[in-house]
Amino acid sequence: MAKYYDVHPENPQQRTISNVADMIRSGALIAYPTDSCFALGCRLGNRDGIGRIRSIRNLDERHHFTLVCQNFAQLGQFVHVDKDVFRVIKAATPGSYTFILPATKEVPRQLLHPKKKTVGVRIPDHATTQALLADLGEPLLSSTLLLPDEDEPMTQGWEIKERLDHVVDAVVDSGDCGTEPTTVIDLSGGEPEIVRRGAGDTARFE
Repeated sequence: MAKYYDVHPENPQQRTISNVADMIRSGALIAYPTDSCFALGCRLGNRDGIGRIRSIRNLDERHHFTLVCQNFAQLGQFVHVDKDVFRVIKAATPGSYTFILPATKEVPRQLLHPKKKTVGVRIPDHATTQALLADLGEPLLSSTLLLPDEDEPMTQGWEIKERLDHVVDAVVDSGDCGTEPTTVIDLSGGEPEIVRRGAGDTARFE
């Protein structure tokens, strides 16, 4: 059964956050809130966790996983960012955007797009997520919690606990978050390409 953590949305309890971070370090797969919607997350090198995310969401090898980062300094360790791209991302973060960029060697091969060798990265604007990333000290490997054959992600922590009780290890709940996934922008080819329109405003990329 998954552990259930009720976290204050503005002032996350540090003891609870540390408990969740310890679980992630030990190989746990969690469901957690972000500034767009709930996501599934595990440690970067957690092969079992990656497999479980693929299984829960029924994903193929072409799926872009996302590295959810605390800040720009952390993001820069995992993707190649030139000056123009830096300015674009800096202006849009933290926020509800995922950027697809060429990955560095720090990113495990199984997370990369098989042909493009790219990975998604984002910096969320959410107190609970930021507190968790600060304690963890590394990105969370993540994917939107959108189940197969469903049009919208689940928004209630209790519902996620009920439905995914035996396939995730913990559910972190800090109240409702949105039903709209991040806006996805591909910056790997130089010019911004809008891959998915979501919670983030696309006007600056058009």
